[in-house]
Amino acid sequence: MSDSLNNAGVAPTQGAKSGDISQWDPEDKSFWESTGKSVATRNLWISIPSLLCGFAVWLYWGIITVQMLNLGFPFEKSELFTLMAIAGLTGATLRIPSSFFIRPFGGRNVIFFTTALLMIPAVGTGIALQDQNTPLWVFQLLALLSGFGGGNFASSMSNINFFFPKEKQGLALGLNAGLGNFGVTTMQILVPLFMTFAAFGGDPMILQNTSGTLIGKIPAGSETYIHNAGFVWLLALIPLAVAGWFGMNNIRAPHVSPEIPSPIGAFAGISGMLLVGFLTATFGLWLLLPEKVNGSGFGIPKEIVLVIVVVSTVFLLKRIPGAIGQTLDRQYQIFNNKHTWVMSVIYTMTFGSFIGFAASFPLSIKVIFGYQHLMVDGVMTHDTANPNGPSALMYAWMGPFIGALIRPLGGWISDKVGGALVTQVCSVVMVGSALGVAYYMQLAYQSANPEQYFVPFFLLFLTLFAATGIGNGSTFRTIAMVFNKEQAGPVLGWTSAIAAYGAFYIPKVLGEQIKATTPEVALIGFAVFYGVCIFINWWFYLRKSGEFYNP
Repeated sequence: MSDSLNNAGVAPTQGAKSGDISQWDPEDKSFWESTGKSVATRNLWISIPSLLCGFAVWLYWGIITVQMLNLGFPFEKSELFTLMAIAGLTGATLRIPSSFFIRPFGGRNVIFFTTALLMIPAVGTGIALQDQNTPLWVFQLLALLSGFGGGNFASSMSNINFFFPKEKQGLALGLNAGLGNFGVTTMQILVPLFMTFAAFGGDPMILQNTSGTLIGKIPAGSETYIHNAGFVWLLALIPLAVAGWFGMNNIRAPHVSPEIPSPIGAFAGISGMLLVGFLTATFGLWLLLPEKVNGSGFGIPKEIVLVIVVVSTVFLLKRIPGAIGQTLDRQYQIFNNKHTWVMSVIYTMTFGSFIGFAASFPLSIKVIFGYQHLMVDGVMTHDTANPNGPSALMYAWMGPFIGALIRPLGGWISDKVGGALVTQVCSVVMVGSALGVAYYMQLAYQSANPEQYFVPFFLLFLTLFAATGIGNGSTFRTIAMVFNKEQAGPVLGWTSAIAAYGAFYIPKVLGEQIKATTPEVALIGFAVFYGVCIFINWWFYLRKSGEFYNP
């Protein structure tokens, strides 16, 4: 057998590139120990930093918009909130086609190409931020393109799922998701730091308000290089694209990707499916946004818009002619399984909360604690800067850091005691911490000295982040137990796509409630949803008489 092995240690397909694998059975222990483990581990450790950069580029608008406020860019707070909403909705929508990339196009082809695509919004953002007169629509377009990074999670998780045996999937997927999610924290640390010096040339701008990094505040009047927020990611994306192409593998086994086209054909197919996601997301955003921020002004409720976007994306993808449409026929069978929909709800509770809070945490700290809330002529005002307010850029990174760091632990514990039990405990913690955050939000947004409520608000939010991380890790284990090996990958991608709308929905709800001067209502609503998920998880996976009792 050794004479026929390629440099990856596995049998190649005749006529295929050396990175292609024709035989893959990680459930065979002798194969796993002799060959599979090393190949799977190599693919995992290239996948993780690639996914990390995807999260960073997708969600860096949460930090960039805070600094745009500090620099006096000529946009209203509500206009800046639209950038996070655009990136959030687009990234989530692109996860729908990305959920189905691996079977028709191959893991190596997909990870290489989707990682390389991140360079487009990174370079564009760096250029646009060098001029405060750049119009809003340009930033909105770049936020739309940042959705590339959001979509990458679905294909990355689907790909890694195929490399590992079931007993290892909880930890492997937890590492890929958890360390990949470190892109949020890494971005929230690196972007403020790189904005303090001329790493990539260009002229600095002068801070009008106090800013900060994780190591301290930066006073007004200081120079900042905000355009580095885009350019810095090229330092990682270029070598990662190379590593993805030369170090990863396409699995051509029948249950994974048996009929992969040429690389050019794969890239064209990926681009076509992504274009469908961009079109439906753009249409949804146009329906949703006010006319003054380049929307239709129709005021259609966001929940209806999300349904329109999801249904139209799934429908249009199925209408793609040729081999892609035929491949989707097979993968769309996951929609006939009720557990696809059950896990979509539970996964939304965990990952959807994590990604939504990560996207909105910096600007929420800035708006709630960075301003004094004063009664003027009988009217509560929220426009006076708070000199004692905490710096959002000093603290915001800690929540996503904890949520991502602890996620592999959730997968590991679930491999030992069962995914559904861990999910249930986390759900209860999420209800309590969300209600606590709501309480201190309410107090802070009615106070001339909101900083006095920051510590309990912050600690409860960190608890909420930790619960989302552990719970997210546990859902991977449940999916691995409920679905067969062919369906588990697409289900992971699909559920992550639905959950990723949290990156759009949570900032949108928080923005609306902050504008209505009742930010606590948003957290109370989320707590109610978590309570519903407690019942759903118990009914399907913790009842001993349930179809998949998974304690």
